[in-house]
Amino acid sequence: LQTMASSAQLKALLKSHFDGDKELFLAVSQQIASEAQRRGQSNLAKELRDLLGSNQVGAPQGLQMTATLIERQIDGLQLGGLVGVTFPDIKLTDLVLDDGLRGRLERVIWEQKQKEKLENHGLDPRRKLLLVGAPRTGKTFAASALAGQLGLPLYTVMLDGLITKFMGETAAKLRLVFNLMARTKGVFLFDEFDAIGSKRNADNDVGEMRRVLNTFLVLLEQDQTFSLIVTATNHPELLDAALFRRFDDLLEFP
Repeated sequence: LQTMASSAQLKALLKSHFDGDKELFLAVSQQIASEAQRRGQSNLAKELRDLLGSNQVGAPQGLQMTATLIERQIDGLQLGGLVGVTFPDIKLTDLVLDDGLRGRLERVIWEQKQKEKLENHGLDPRRKLLLVGAPRTGKTFAASALAGQLGLPLYTVMLDGLITKFMGETAAKLRLVFNLMARTKGVFLFDEFDAIGSKRNADNDVGEMRRVLNTFLVLLEQDQTFSLIVTATNHPELLDAALFRRFDDLLEFP
């Protein structure tokens, strides 16, 4: 089981069982089946899906069931309206990209698909990405393509709503977002990231935003899940210098 399930998934599976959380148990089990399918273990994936009572998990009905379970997880963590989930079907070939940038995105996908081989050699695949560039250069589209190519859900974290609605609770909500990453593997997009990532010594800085940024830095540093964390900004010059050291790769969109 360890070869096809992450440690986070195994812990979530056991916790859901002992908590009697059937919906979470089914969601994590389906993630493990999907992971087996992506690794080429088709027979095992089918057996797992048969045990779950559905051998139609690639069809629209199965996808809808997965979406419903994920949305219930989001609501259960009180993140409804702050985290949206979609299931993109676009690929990198759908994007018009600079050759160098395309190659770097393809490498991220390749490393994710070869994760087990890399780990056997003591290496970790890139999964914490900072995308920078002017508006309408394809940053959000690229995050969707990563999710589509890897067969993962795309979670969009709505930072403006998080800050506006929950000033004073923003750091706690961020912890819940990272909790969600541990429960379900996906691509987590933090768009307009400078909303929380601005320099801590900025003239207009307030204590609350310093706490939020410090919390994000700690959570990003400690994160051991298998989700991809993608942040995007139009203003990299506003970001705190400590952020750049926390990412595996910085991708510039010309």
